[in-house]
Formats: sequence, C-alpha cells, structure tokens
Amino acid sequence: MRWQKGRRSSNVEDRRGERAPGGGMGGLGNLLALAPFLLRSKKGWLILLALAAVYYFGGHLFSGSPGSQSTQVGPDGQPHAPAQPGADDEVAQFVSVVLADTEDTWGKLFQQAGSQYSTPKLVLYNEAVRSACGLSSAAVGPFYCPGDQKVYLDLSFLNELKKLGAPGDFAFAYVIAHEVGHHVQNQMGTSAKVQQARMQSDKVTANRLSVMLELQADCFAGVWAYYAHRDRQMLEPGDIEEGLRAAAAVGDDHLQRRSGHAVSPDAFTHGSAEQRAYWFRQGFTSGDVNKCNTFAALAGQGQ
Repeated sequence: MRWQKGRRSSNVEDRRGERAPGGGMGGLGNLLALAPFLLRSKKGWLILLALAAVYYFGGHLFSGSPGSQSTQVGPDGQPHAPAQPGADDEVAQFVSVVLADTEDTWGKLFQQAGSQYSTPKLVLYNEAVRSACGLSSAAVGPFYCPGDQKVYLDLSFLNELKKLGAPGDFAFAYVIAHEVGHHVQNQMGTSAKVQQARMQSDKVTANRLSVMLELQADCFAGVWAYYAHRDRQMLEPGDIEEGLRAAAAVGDDHLQRRSGHAVSPDAFTHGSAEQRAYWFRQGFTSGDVNKCNTFAALAGQGQ
C-alpha cells in the first residue's frame, strides 16, 4: 500500500503498556507470593484482605502502570489526552493512516446520503483492555464495541494473520476496515436491529444473523478499498489479493479445520472463507453500499 504520505487520524488512543483495571497476572502473582507470609498472623490476614481489595477493584499497587481509561493523569497531576502513536512506530502509524482514510471515505458517503458520519475511536492495546463491552483479552482479536463506539486492536494480531497465511499490509488494512464497517452498521441502526432479532431467535438463526452482519462488514471493507484506490491511489498491485486471502483466512470453516474440528455451518458466526472473500470483492468491485445487502442475499439462499 502507498500509505506513507496519507493523513494521520487524531482518533487513535494508544493504551499499549497499560494494564486493564483488575486484569493481568502481574499484580495477582505478587499477591499470591506474599500470601504465605501474611497468613501467619492475624494482622497479616487483614493486610492480605486489604491488598486483595486494592487489586480486585482496579488498584495498580502491583502493576506500576495506569489503568485503561479514556484519560490519563500526567506527572503534574492533571488529566491528559490519551497518548498518540510515536512517529517512529511504523505499524501504529499505518493503522492511523488507514483509520483516517476510512474516515474520509465514510464521511463523504454519509454526506452524499444526507447524513453525518461520526468517526469512531481506535484503541491500540496489548494483553487486555476494558471497554464498554467489558474486559477483553488480546486472544479475542480485533473487535468493535458499539457501547463506546470504539475499535479495539492489539497489533500482535498482525502476527496471527501471518500464521493464518495472510501476510501483507493490506491484509491488516482489511481487518481495520472490517471493524470500522461495524461502526458504520451501528451508525445506520443495522446492528441494533440484528441484535434485537437475534434475541428473539433460536441459536441457529441467531448465528446466521451474525454471519449476515459480519459479511456486510466485509463488504463495507471492500467499499472502503474501492474509494481508497479510485480517489487516493493507495492500493498497489497484489493488495486486493492480500485482502481476499485475509478474508478467506478468517473464515469460520478455515478456523474450525485449523483447530482440529469438523466444519459445522450451523456454528458459523462470521461466514465461510468463500463467503467472506465474495463479499469483500463485492464491495470492492461495486463501491456501492447498496450492493452490501447480505441479509436479503443470504435469506434468499436459505443460509
């Protein structure tokens, strides 16, 4: 991708190096190490209970780092805005440029539709993070939380993509654009409608609705790629192939096979490798949000 000269987004919160409140094993490990000594006396019991309360309720006596909050307190004791990626942090800068480009694309498309696009925040973190959706570890992968309208991203997922056979900068850009696609769905009111329908459905139907929502986010990622290529010439030869490989690599059937399980379509939540690649391509070749109606298409196929 030709991203180096792209605009950087101001909507990136860099929480790497922080420990989510009550999360992580560092403080817990230290607490357990002290326990045998403190339990020898009545006073020790009281101290242990006090330290456990500090740890449980989000204290950072053991972690030595601030909590995962929207604002941080600086050395002067005053609240400061969340840190931005350093200029020498190339991967974080890449994320910032991709996010900015999605802002430009969706801002224009919403304006053309007579609406206003509210840009999401993107939070960089490692190990674990607390959001309006709860405490999440890096193992869950990138995610969007509609409660606070933020995308959460652990940069180590780039290595996971490589392990899945989807290397390349555009593969990572596709992942970011997919999560931003969920923000677009939230803005459109689609996410709320799907969530309501899922709550009234059996498990199989609820999974199918999740698949439709995820595939639409893939299609929206393709729509972004269309405009990034047409209007700003960000894409290079081979980039779309990288995106298609990434879409296929995170297909439910592919992940089920990698984990040693039989493929179970009824358990899909994101769609098959073929479906994910198809809908990403659909968005990219058309550049038309109206071509991303996965709900009508999949319902007609009985999927």
